[in-house]
Amino acid sequence: MFSKNIKKHKKLILLFSIILVFLVSCTTRSLPKKLEVHFIDIGQGDSILIKHDNKTMLIDTGPKESRTDLMEYLSSQKIKKIDCLILTHQHKDHIGNADAVIANYDIGVLYMPNVTSTTNEFKNLTKAINTKRLTVTRPVAGSSFNFGDAQCFILAPNSDVYENENDYSIVIKMVYKNTSFLFTGDAQFYSEKEMMDKGYDLSADVLKIAQHGNDSTTSEEFLNRVNPKYAALSCALNDSKDHPSKKTMKLLKEKNIPVYRTDQCGTIVCTSDGQNITFDKEPGDYQHGKEKK
Repeated sequence: MFSKNIKKHKKLILLFSIILVFLVSCTTRSLPKKLEVHFIDIGQGDSILIKHDNKTMLIDTGPKESRTDLMEYLSSQKIKKIDCLILTHQHKDHIGNADAVIANYDIGVLYMPNVTSTTNEFKNLTKAINTKRLTVTRPVAGSSFNFGDAQCFILAPNSDVYENENDYSIVIKMVYKNTSFLFTGDAQFYSEKEMMDKGYDLSADVLKIAQHGNDSTTSEEFLNRVNPKYAALSCALNDSKDHPSKKTMKLLKEKNIPVYRTDQCGTIVCTSDGQNITFDKEPGDYQHGKEKK
């Protein structure tokens, strides 16, 4: 009798364990995967870290003056590998720390536009690429690739040669379920017009304002096509070129688009669960560069 009770209890424990494992598994599956977009405060430059589904993407690396800040931030986020490194274009405030990033991390795919530069930053980048024997993938407008459960669409550059070097910028639209982000590098009016003329779906919940809010970016027509709920902007507190411009900030204010800006907010972490987007900071104001001084 005692032996039968033990067997019965063992069966009940086994059954309970199976049910518990099943319930935990179902709960885990039902939890939405988060997508985090970190607009890193690296002064006058761009660097955006994206984390999702155990994968990481880094869009640009900021100026070399911010090397310590960038590398410490990546370390604080426990980054082990960068699955996708996108260097939008060759200007030093975007590739200034790319050599250090490549030297210190395993790199999956490296995207760069087909354009060169004579700066020391570009030379150091080229040396780092050759040392690691990395293959450079050139962006093809109209193509797409997956990043975990998110899909990334390459929308620019759309030409082989540009008069303004900023127009070589790689522009990426990232779609995660019912939320979307548009990362624009330093794309100018000309590139914006090309994207609109191509008929690309530019709509996005979050727009990264190009070139720190320069007045030769973010045309009203382009902003209307994107129709963002939020804007993010990377710039320094004391920028010599008076970023962001009065024109850009006036336009954002007129359209009542909250602006999250690194000069006022520091590093900004934007999180999407696929349905809703939240920020870890309050938005900044619409003050333009000259008003900051």
